[in-house]
Amino acid sequence: MEWLSDPFQVSFVQRALWGGILVSLICALAGTWVVLRGMAFLGDAMSHGMLPGVALASLLGGSPLVGAALSAGAMALGVTALGRSRRLSADTAIGLLFAGMLAAGVIIVSRSQSFAVDLTGLLFGDVLAVRDRDLAYLAGALAVAAAIAAAGHRSFTALAFDERKARTLGLRPGLAQAALLGLVTLAITASFHVVGTLLVFGLLIAPPAAAALWVRRIPLIMLVAAVLGSAATVLGLLISWHGGTAAGATIAAVAVSCFFLSALGSAVATRTTRTTPTTRTTRTIRREQAGLTR
Repeated sequence: MEWLSDPFQVSFVQRALWGGILVSLICALAGTWVVLRGMAFLGDAMSHGMLPGVALASLLGGSPLVGAALSAGAMALGVTALGRSRRLSADTAIGLLFAGMLAAGVIIVSRSQSFAVDLTGLLFGDVLAVRDRDLAYLAGALAVAAAIAAAGHRSFTALAFDERKARTLGLRPGLAQAALLGLVTLAITASFHVVGTLLVFGLLIAPPAAAALWVRRIPLIMLVAAVLGSAATVLGLLISWHGGTAAGATIAAVAVSCFFLSALGSAVATRTTRTTPTTRTTRTIRREQAGLTR
């Protein structure tokens, strides 16, 4: 059992563990709505759309976290503004902004020949470099995310299942959509420096998607997603420690693997449920036929 406990005796692995758990909790709150609303493409675009802000902030000597927040916020505002146009679909607006923001990020990076190594760390994250102040920031982000999720739960639920009904009930779906984008922006911004801008998408989508295959109530989806994300963090750190792999990428890979295992288990369970009544009916018919023959 030492191989289970030894890695977590090291201080930086302990901080990585707590950082990954906090990220999993934040992503569970936001990712549940991303899955239910079918906003996966938006989440992916926003995680990539942070690149120009992060790159510009790093080149200017500022905080990459602030740059990421500003870039993701601009992305969210752009999606909201273009989404009001009746001539453009939401996917088209997101795709245009995604391509534009990513292109801007690459252009900014190309202006510096010495930024490639730093950019790799920003893109793929370094969960093993989490510091105590990062944990404090993540705890604060979790508190804000929980407050937004609790305050907007009724509006988010109505928006996810019937936008017209939400408007009829006076829940202001436009404001709810803006708040939901803010929640997703917060989750992505808070998480990118732990698992990276390219890998935060895994924790944002995979655990809630896996949970949604088994439970229907939204609070339960969030709870199961948080448990799955935390488990992926623990297992990913163990594999990374013993296998010498990149910690952030391993955590994201484990989270995605959990989804596929969950999908496989759900398919098997559904098939078993469907075939069991049929088998019983067949047996009953055979017995009845045997009785009639006699």
